[in-house]
Amino acid sequence: MSQQATPVTMAEPVRPVGLALRHWWRVYCDLSKARLSMLVVITTAVGFVLASGSTIDWLMLLWTVLGTTMAAASANTMNQVMEIERDRRMRRTQSRPLPSGRVGVVHAATFGVLIGGLGVTLLAVAVNTLTAALALLTILLYLVVYTPMKPRTTLNTLVGAVVGAIPPMMGWTGATGGVELGAWLLFATLFAWQIPHFLALAWMYREDYERGGYRMLPIIDPSGRITCRAVVMWCLALLPITLALSAVGVTGVFFAVGAVALGAWLLKLGVELNRRCNEQHARKVFLASVLYLPLLMGLMLLDRGPNAHRPSLTTTPTATVTAPVSVAVPVSTFLPGEADTTPSVAPVDYPTAAQASTDHPGS
Repeated sequence: MSQQATPVTMAEPVRPVGLALRHWWRVYCDLSKARLSMLVVITTAVGFVLASGSTIDWLMLLWTVLGTTMAAASANTMNQVMEIERDRRMRRTQSRPLPSGRVGVVHAATFGVLIGGLGVTLLAVAVNTLTAALALLTILLYLVVYTPMKPRTTLNTLVGAVVGAIPPMMGWTGATGGVELGAWLLFATLFAWQIPHFLALAWMYREDYERGGYRMLPIIDPSGRITCRAVVMWCLALLPITLALSAVGVTGVFFAVGAVALGAWLLKLGVELNRRCNEQHARKVFLASVLYLPLLMGLMLLDRGPNAHRPSLTTTPTATVTAPVSVAVPVSTFLPGEADTTPSVAPVDYPTAAQASTDHPGS
């Protein structure tokens, strides 16, 4: 009596829970571009603290930074979903989760939509509607304007700089509920900083960007003359912009001195790049720009201005109490025939400010 052999199937190895969690943590960090998101965290927090003056609402700061970071993570994730084919062509991006197959398109898109929706909702509920609107604007600019522009025009760099300059403004609005001059100066600082930073990066990886089909300034400027001059121009622009922060009282004199020193250092490297126009000096500008921003932010926090940037939403009347005032009033004049007689006077007490306020309607 023959027995039929039962086929043996090998079970797929089960990934330990710890390894699985670590895998997905790395996937979501890569989708969110965690290093870039750290920049968002820092600039948002600095904007909030500068706007708060001497009194900082730490819980509000937490909600503002968390919501802004979630919005940035959403934009970065959806950007990778839209650029998956171009990322496959570039050496520096082909190991990202989508081109490498570590995560599916639907999975990534779902994560991007959910994290963005949660971030905007959190800002609207826990912070204010203005900050939530800026978060939504950031996501839309990144996905609807900046991403489609990248393969079409070199102006995409300017639009990308606008997107990257909004987070410190969101920090400011999270603290004050409004957009004052200080918020615009922080926006201008981040905007001007990003251009030499990114142009130096694009110069270093210009062949890779061309392989991906992107239209960057260093690609259409093979000699690098225009690119390098633009780097010098925007490094120079950082000097008056950062000084303006001290001029309006957002920061103090110590910050102004430090900002000039940092700006002069970055400008010196930009000038050297303009003279040489090579990858070595472009790398120096890029690395210097990476150090410049956190150092500048640190100086802002060390030497922030007084509590004059957060407008008071309610004005509490201050009661003024003064001591009774006695005024001498003449009761007689010189009598006829008398020479230089000093008049007698009687004191008259006038009501104090506190007593007078009791007669005011509505007091």
